[in-house]
Amino acid sequence: MVGAGAIGASVGGWIAAHYDNIYFYDCGPVAEVMKSKGIALYQGDAKDRKEIVKVKVIDDLNQAKDADVVAIAVKNFHLDAAAKAVHDQLGDKPIIVSLSNGLENQRILPRYFSKVVYCVISYNGWRDDAELVGYNKKGPLILGTLKNELMPEMQEISRIFNLGVETMISDHIQDAIHCKVVINLANSTTTLTGFRFREIEDWKILQKLLTNQLLEGVEVIRAAGFKECRLGGMPPWKLIWLGAKAPFISRSTFRKNLSRTNLTSMGQDVLQRKSTETELESLNGYIVALAEKHHVKIPYNKTIYELCKKEFAKPDFKPWTETRVWEQVKKAL
Repeated sequence: MVGAGAIGASVGGWIAAHYDNIYFYDCGPVAEVMKSKGIALYQGDAKDRKEIVKVKVIDDLNQAKDADVVAIAVKNFHLDAAAKAVHDQLGDKPIIVSLSNGLENQRILPRYFSKVVYCVISYNGWRDDAELVGYNKKGPLILGTLKNELMPEMQEISRIFNLGVETMISDHIQDAIHCKVVINLANSTTTLTGFRFREIEDWKILQKLLTNQLLEGVEVIRAAGFKECRLGGMPPWKLIWLGAKAPFISRSTFRKNLSRTNLTSMGQDVLQRKSTETELESLNGYIVALAEKHHVKIPYNKTIYELCKKEFAKPDFKPWTETRVWEQVKKAL
């Protein structure tokens, strides 16, 4: 496991509890804490019922010379450096499992490796501190390759992953990847409005922003030829349409479901770590470009993308109210 952020630590921790031959590589305080205390995992807000998993940690990728599989779990903006580091030490021998969001990994990883398996993460995870990692639900994970090659290898990887977390293989992984990108679009709006950092003043407006943002995303990927892939726990397209077109019917469900959602990875980057590095371009920027290519109008997404690009670049970013965001979106409608 290269990278022990929220996703790398949770996936790796779930597997390590049942499988002895897994090693973690990370740097700084996270690696030191994993060595001495292991990984503490908890679901939802049940920190008092955390599971502590002892794990094996290596200090140098050279110690992984015999690795058959390397799972890379870093953010897109760190992926090229991580891939180069793995290739410099291990060459093109191992199978690479990518645990990154979006499609940036399809551009980067084939430059370094000939055997790449892509994994869609269908849950939300967050790191509270160096040793404590939370998650909203346990999986599932969806594995696949771009040309449906490496099937025997994926079956073996799936068998091992399933020891700790539900894992399945898809023969249409691009559909699954694009459906997850649509869900990830909402990260920009929840971060821009400071969800979990400030009290939401108008849930009706927030629902309007998020559901229309997702519906536009569905229309874009559908225009590009991708089909719906039901991801565990993710809203189906019919529910997204209902939330946008008949919000009064789904308002209580929307608020209930969102109240169960923790801070997203983008929110952690911008609001917690005060970082100006985000996955905005590789997720929202990708959908904006795809919409332009297929001549789909997406005023919600385009406006929110431009706002986030400008605001997240500020080291002193302050969240906007949902009403303020809506006023900007209305100008584009």
